[in-house]
Amino acid sequence: MSARAAQALSRPLTLGSLELPNRLVMAPMTRAQSPGGVPDENVAAYYARRAAAGTGLIITEGTYVDHPSAGDQENVPRFHGERALAGWSEVVSAVHAHDAKIMPQLWHVGIQRRAGKPPVPEAPSVGPSGIALDGTPEAGEELSLADVERLIEAFAEAARQAERIGFDGVELHGAHGYLIDQFLWGRTNRRTDAYGGSPLERTRFAADIVTAVRERVSAEFPVVLRFSQWKADNYDAKLAETPDELRTMLAPLSEAGVDAFHASGRRYWEPEFPESDPNLNIGGWTRKLTGKPVITVGSVGLDAVFDPATLGDGAGTNVASVEGLAERLEREEFDLVAVGRALLADPEWSRKVLNGREGELVPFTREAIATLY
Repeated sequence: MSARAAQALSRPLTLGSLELPNRLVMAPMTRAQSPGGVPDENVAAYYARRAAAGTGLIITEGTYVDHPSAGDQENVPRFHGERALAGWSEVVSAVHAHDAKIMPQLWHVGIQRRAGKPPVPEAPSVGPSGIALDGTPEAGEELSLADVERLIEAFAEAARQAERIGFDGVELHGAHGYLIDQFLWGRTNRRTDAYGGSPLERTRFAADIVTAVRERVSAEFPVVLRFSQWKADNYDAKLAETPDELRTMLAPLSEAGVDAFHASGRRYWEPEFPESDPNLNIGGWTRKLTGKPVITVGSVGLDAVFDPATLGDGAGTNVASVEGLAERLEREEFDLVAVGRALLADPEWSRKVLNGREGELVPFTREAIATLY
């Protein structure tokens, strides 16, 4: 990688009260390594190791907000309760010791919840209309207005706690077919009240969460929203078919108080609306339409999209250069670059890339998904 590209990635960035030392972000990746939902010293070491290697901003794996139907795995961390929050406080301290910043990702899986699973086996699957991602009706319970208000409160309270225990911002998980995304998507949101209807009306749940979060945290505490077109097991799904439709969705979220968008594409090099612009990815369009800072993500450092469900042991991807990505960053198509699986496989990824040592990078394999450290 050229010195110019390394310099582009090394530039600092200010986001609200957040002073980031460079443009590299650790993307959130579910690990299920927190016993009983409580992050322990191994979780702290996992994030601290990547912070020590120069990753400027850590976004944690998804963490369950305080709602019985929020998740369906016992060892995915929670973001409520004295023990879990105490564990997260230790994670924050471990990351800050290396002069990196950290945000929790606040998460509710919605209709994707599997019946009978912990941490609350009796909890139902819930969604805006009880419709599954594949369109199956009555796959779960439709949320009442009281339920919706309770969920908005759960996200807002989690954000308040995040600032209290020392996090540097929060990310709301509104991507990949989880609860917030289910409200945004016409297939899963058939409501006829104020939280359903047109694409604009379907943004209200997300916007109300952002508004409630902004009311609970200080003015300069950054709030990031992650969104995607694609969903779990539906990679061709679209929230917006055109740039105008994307503007309709993003505008009320921006106005509600989102400080930055985390625009999730499966491959960062693919244009989102090629008929309108053959170059801009989903992150580029988001920045163009909102003027807000944007995190791009999607197979950074990999030469292909890896699907662990279909590949055998030892399968993975080769290392790919980020030279072109850095050039796009320099052109201000987006502001930050989130690295997922490449950073999972190689905790030293950021240091190597920032110092022009791409030849030393470790390829990603399926086995890296289960890493404890």
